[in-house]
Amino acid sequence: MPIGEEKGPESYKIEPEADFASIPAIEKDVESMDGDDALKLAGTQARIFDDEYYKRLRRKIDIHVMPLLVFVYFTQFLDKNILSYASIMDFPVTGINYNNVAQAFYMGFLVWMFPTQYLGQRFPIAKYLGFHIITWGGIVMLHAVCNSFAGFYSIRFFLGMLEACVSPSLILIVSMWYKQNERAGRIAWFYAGNLSTSVVGGGVAYGVTYFEGSIEPWKLLYLILGALAILCGVLVVLFLPDYPASARFLSEEERIAALERVRLDQGGTRNGHIKRYQIVETFKDIRTWLMFLIIMCIGIPNGGNSAFNNIITKSFGWTSRQSLLLDMPRTAIGGFAVVFAGWLSDRIKDRMTLVLILSLPTLVGMIIMTTMQYSGQRGVLQFAQLIQNLSAPGFPLCYAWNASNIGGHTKKVTINAFTLFTFGVGSVVGTYIFLPKDAPGYIPGKAAIVVLTVVMMLSCVAMAYANVRLNKEKKLALEKLAADNGWTEDDVKREREKAAFLDLTDRENVFFIYTR
Repeated sequence: MPIGEEKGPESYKIEPEADFASIPAIEKDVESMDGDDALKLAGTQARIFDDEYYKRLRRKIDIHVMPLLVFVYFTQFLDKNILSYASIMDFPVTGINYNNVAQAFYMGFLVWMFPTQYLGQRFPIAKYLGFHIITWGGIVMLHAVCNSFAGFYSIRFFLGMLEACVSPSLILIVSMWYKQNERAGRIAWFYAGNLSTSVVGGGVAYGVTYFEGSIEPWKLLYLILGALAILCGVLVVLFLPDYPASARFLSEEERIAALERVRLDQGGTRNGHIKRYQIVETFKDIRTWLMFLIIMCIGIPNGGNSAFNNIITKSFGWTSRQSLLLDMPRTAIGGFAVVFAGWLSDRIKDRMTLVLILSLPTLVGMIIMTTMQYSGQRGVLQFAQLIQNLSAPGFPLCYAWNASNIGGHTKKVTINAFTLFTFGVGSVVGTYIFLPKDAPGYIPGKAAIVVLTVVMMLSCVAMAYANVRLNKEKKLALEKLAADNGWTEDDVKREREKAAFLDLTDRENVFFIYTR
C-alpha cells in the first residue's frame, strides 16, 4: 500500500506560523490528484445554491443516509454487548476467564484498528463497512456452537477485529455529508441508536429466558442477533453511498450541491492517497494527546460496565430477570441526553464544555455507588446507576469534536483510528477493573472510575483552551496573509473556496476554524 511522502501540494508556498501551524498561500491551481475526490466534480470555485435548495437536499440526505448509520451503530453495540446479557443466563465461562473473554474483543479491536482504517481509505467505504458487518454477523452466530474458554476467546477476538472499522468509518461518512454545525446532532442520532440496544437487547434476552426448547437461551440469543447483523450488512452494501460524488439517490446537480454544502468548512470529503506527513502531524498535535487522556478515561469505565453492568445491577439485590428489565430504562435516559446534547452542541458550537458538564452525573453516581453499596438501599443504588447515563453524550461529542476539528483525509483517518485504539486500550484495562476478588461490591473499581472522571474533566478544560488559542492565531495569520498579498474580502472568499477540497490539514489551512 503506497504512502505518499509529499508535504502538501507543490503549488503551495509554506510560510511558518508562530508556535502552531504553517499557512499556505495559493499561488496557482493544484493538481486534482493532490485534492479530494470532490475536487474532480465540484472544482475550486464555489457554485451557488439557495437556502431552500440546501434544506431540501439535507432532508433527502437524512432520509437516505442516517437510518443506515443508526442501524449500523445499533448492530455493532448490540453484538459487542450480548456477552453481558449471556453472563446472567448460565453462560459457561465464569470467574477470571469471563474477564478474559470480555477482554478478547478489545484485543482484536486494538490489533486491527490502524490497518483497517488505512485499508478502508483505499476501498469504497460503504462496501468495506458492509462486508465487515456481514462477516461479524456470522461470527456472532458461531458463539452458539462454542462451549470452551478457548473457543469463546478466539471468536470474541475476531469479532473485535471486524468491528474496529465501524466508528471511524461512520465519523468519516458524517464528515463527508454534513456541515460542522450539523455533525454533533447527526452523530448523536446513531449513538442514540447505540443506546437503544439495551431496550432491544434486554427485551430479546428477557424473552428468550422463557424459551424451553432443545437449545440453551443464551445460544438462541446469539443466533437471533447474529442474523440481524447480517441483514444490516446487506442493506449497507446495497443502499449506503460510498461518498457524495457517487451517490445514486442524488442527481448530478444535487451531488455538486452536497459538496458545496461542506466546502466552506474546509474539512474536505475523501482522498484515497495516504499522506505520511499528515500521519506525522497528527502525533505532533498536542490535542491528539489530550484526546488520548479523555478517551482513556471514558474507555476504562466502558470496558468494565459493558461486561459487568448487569452483574452489578444484580448485586443490589435484584433477580436475573429483574436485572435485565432494569437495564432497559437507562437507554431512555441516555438516548434523550445524547440527542439533546448533540442538538445543543451544534447550536452553541461547543463540544468540550458539554463533555465537562455532562461528566458530573457519572462522578456523583459512582460516589454514591462506592459509598452506599452495602447500605441495603437498592432503590438509591439503582438511581445512582441510572443517572450515570446522563453522561452518555461524552463519547459521541468526542466523535463530533474529531469530525469538526481535524482537516486532511489521512489526518482524519489517523486521529479517528487513534481515538478508537485508545478506547480499545482503555476497554481492555476496564475489563479487569471489576475483579472476582472484589465481588459483589467491586468498590476498588468504582473508586477508580471516580478518579478517572476527574482527570477527564481537567483534560476537557485544556482541550477547549487549546482550540480557542488556535483560532486566535489563525485569525492573526489570515489578516497578515491578506495584507501581504493585498487581498480584498472577495479575494479572501475566493481563496477560501479554492482551499476547501485540496486535502489540507487543519494546521496547513489558514481558513480552517476550530470548534471548542
